Amino acid sequence: MTNEEIARRFERLAMLMEIRGEDRFRIRSYRNAAEMIEVWPTPLEKIARAEGVKGLQEIPGVGKAISGKIVELVERGTFEAYERLTTETPESVLDLLDISGIGLKTAATLYQQFKISSIDDLKKFVGGGGLELVDGIGEKSAERIKESLARR
Repeated sequence: MTNEEIARRFERLAMLMEIRGEDRFRIRSYRNAAEMIEVWPTPLEKIARAEGVKGLQEIPGVGKAISGKIVELVERGTFEAYERLTTETPESVLDLLDISGIGLKTAATLYQQFKISSIDDLKKFVGGGGLELVDGIGEKSAERIKESLARR
């Protein structure tokens, strides 16, 4: 597993946590770790296998908890916290971010208030006129979302 793949997993974890409305400081710590991991010159898989948790903690922004998750990710291809989170909040929620006009805040609103967790859910919601119910989505944003969905 490459450093970029590991960083991507932590970034996705942070986005899911943000959509769920979890602690912003924990979210920031995962994002900071992802940024450092992505540019770290030595493959983390190599560090994890040779030095374990202690070796990974040499990376700025990677503490005991995150280094443990990296070791688990290298060994199993996933880690328990990510699996637990994606069981509670489908990873497909992140697909909403591919739609023009939807950012993290709007995706969070759509998921938390309307239980929209996939592109198909969004299409049905939009088709039923649901965008008018969403605070923060104006006429222009609604049009961008509709156009983006039509292109899919």
